[in-house]
Amino acid sequence: MIAVIDYGVGNIGSVLKAFEYLEISAKLTADKKEIKKADGLVLPGVGAFGSGMKKLHEKDLVKVIKKEVGNKKPILGICLGLQLLFETSEENPSISGLCLIKGGVKKFDKKKVAKIPHMGWNSLEQRKENQLFLSLDKPRDFYFIHSYYVEPADKNIIKAETNYGNMKFVSLINKNNIWGIQPHPEKSSKKGLQLLENFAKKIV
Repeated sequence: MIAVIDYGVGNIGSVLKAFEYLEISAKLTADKKEIKKADGLVLPGVGAFGSGMKKLHEKDLVKVIKKEVGNKKPILGICLGLQLLFETSEENPSISGLCLIKGGVKKFDKKKVAKIPHMGWNSLEQRKENQLFLSLDKPRDFYFIHSYYVEPADKNIIKAETNYGNMKFVSLINKNNIWGIQPHPEKSSKKGLQLLENFAKKIV
């Protein structure tokens, strides 16, 4: 069973529906016992870094997430969920993230991109082989909506980048049992569903 972590940040229900469509066992939960029992975790979300961490603390989920991931349980962070895996964010500099990945979250530079937020369809440009790319034919177009992007300290964990304006930003990471993706696979049609299925297959 995959635990889709319910911490009161938007779009969580759509992720659960995607797994239900794929007939993959998943449960929307904020119950620490359910999170501990789960075979894998998904941390979705849209919104601000600071409010996301505040809600995780309010539901007392920070310690259990860090412990389970530390025990090698697979986790997939989606959009805000990806950003929360990191240490800090320019969006809320005084607030610490989950600190599961070294590095920070940066705001798009208006001098390098035409519009903030980056919104709409764009491509994942593969940099290294990864389980999540299985059966994903090119172009690997996914749906994005965000104003910030992650910058890992370890560049070896970058599995895909995306071109936007006069820059490239990190759109998919993987370090051991930790995956994170900036676009929304649950809003990205067949290829998004395939990526979620690939994550589930990694667990089982």
